[in-house]
Amino acid sequence: MSITIQPLDVNQRRSCPENFAFGTTFSDHMFTQEYDQASGWNNALISPYHSLSLDPSAAVFHYSQEIFEGLKAYRSPTDVINLFRPEENIKRFNRSASRMVMPQVDEALHLDAIKSLIALDHQWVPSQNGSSLYIRPTMIATSPKLGLGASSNYQHFIICGPAGAYFEGGLEPIAVHVADKYRRAVVGGVGEAKTGGNYAASLYASEDVVKKGYSQVLWLDAVEGRYVEEVGAMNICFVYEGKRIVTPSLSGSILPGVTRDSLLKLAPTLGYEVAEERLDIELILADIASGKITEVFGCGTAAVISPVGVLCFKDKDYVVNNQKTGAVSKHLYDVLTGIQYGTHEDTFNWVQPVEI
Repeated sequence: MSITIQPLDVNQRRSCPENFAFGTTFSDHMFTQEYDQASGWNNALISPYHSLSLDPSAAVFHYSQEIFEGLKAYRSPTDVINLFRPEENIKRFNRSASRMVMPQVDEALHLDAIKSLIALDHQWVPSQNGSSLYIRPTMIATSPKLGLGASSNYQHFIICGPAGAYFEGGLEPIAVHVADKYRRAVVGGVGEAKTGGNYAASLYASEDVVKKGYSQVLWLDAVEGRYVEEVGAMNICFVYEGKRIVTPSLSGSILPGVTRDSLLKLAPTLGYEVAEERLDIELILADIASGKITEVFGCGTAAVISPVGVLCFKDKDYVVNNQKTGAVSKHLYDVLTGIQYGTHEDTFNWVQPVEI
């Protein structure tokens, strides 16, 4: 199947505004395709950005059969536009689809749609330091029915928009509150799928801790409320004595982050040890208090790396590295973003230039 492109006239197209915020401004065009059981995927189209028209009984509204992804395009100093490991996001998209009983997409067509969309809207890829074009592939169930069961019809779409720093402070340490009552996901559930329900379930606790002065929630496992899982929309890492990086092992309830995987592969080439372990929150806090843990940081597509300056558990604050960005966090951030923006050697062949 090929993609039909119906672009705006050149004189109708806009370009990236000088001022923008993450997730609120979108580029001129979007990709859509539809699925029905009789004919499979069809009508692959890139057209002007537009609203969707759905029946009020569409399954996505009532049973949350929905998945999404998040990746970025980066403008290099030489005006080359790079994608970073897009094939990994596409594979995860299809894993999420399988878990949510949704049809998988053709990986080659999905990647072609992303590249074609960026090529058409290349003027929307910002050039400001630390900025990028955020890409949001999504799939929703559209069958008009209220009976509980997998939908027969789906819509797959991709939208893009310029993104600056995810957190207003940039690479400045954030304060994180450890959830001691609420839980994000359970093993055997959908925690490892990128589906909207996971994030909706986190909002109550997230909004509550913001009122207390914290930026994110660190989630613990749902069975014992003891083992560290992930933080907000990111995976979490702990640095021991400035040289050993430890992150929770994937349990089935933790989202397998592409940035997490990239750091686990990149860090050993920079002289650091890495490990994936089951991490007891009490031991983690004791190691912070004793100084064994010298840095804590979250990692994900939106923020890349976000240092943690404070962990609060049961109304007690544990300060990390005097609330300063650590050398390891800064080193990993500089090298990883350097690869993404094309200013650092890409020995892993992670970057794919977009042909304009």
